[in-house]
Amino acid sequence: MLLYHGSNVEVSHPKICKRLRNLDFGNGFYLTSSKKQASKWSKSVTRRKRKGEPTLNSYYFDESFLSNLNVLKFNTADENWLEFVVRNRKGLPITTQYDLVIGPVANDSTLDVINDYMAGRFNKKIAVELLMPQNLTDQYTFLTQNALQYLVFKGSEQV
Repeated sequence: MLLYHGSNVEVSHPKICKRLRNLDFGNGFYLTSSKKQASKWSKSVTRRKRKGEPTLNSYYFDESFLSNLNVLKFNTADENWLEFVVRNRKGLPITTQYDLVIGPVANDSTLDVINDYMAGRFNKKIAVELLMPQNLTDQYTFLTQNALQYLVFKGSEQV
């Protein structure tokens, strides 16, 4: 399968980077199967960093290697996904070490729901009800070097 990473530079050798902010699935290398989503990420990163050019990086990942990895997969933005995202965004420890986490990406509209839930403005049931109708793209977060070894860089293009 082809996966994409949006950046302000070419990333031919992906790394697990510690982030200054807490992201959905923790510190890792984030990709998506959506070329459109990765292009949006590349523009956002370039604006935030104020350098480089929006760059779409492409990688091949052979799904047969999933059996070699400890994978957590969320098919929808359900209660388990919400709790996992909240734990990561709060910087709380995750008890199981995963190599790869796959699931919906929180976008601008879901971030409001997640932030309101984290602030206690409504309970988990209401948060999940608000998240369910969202048409969310996916994200693949490679959390370990073990997982990254299975990514093959295919090239990059400026967008």
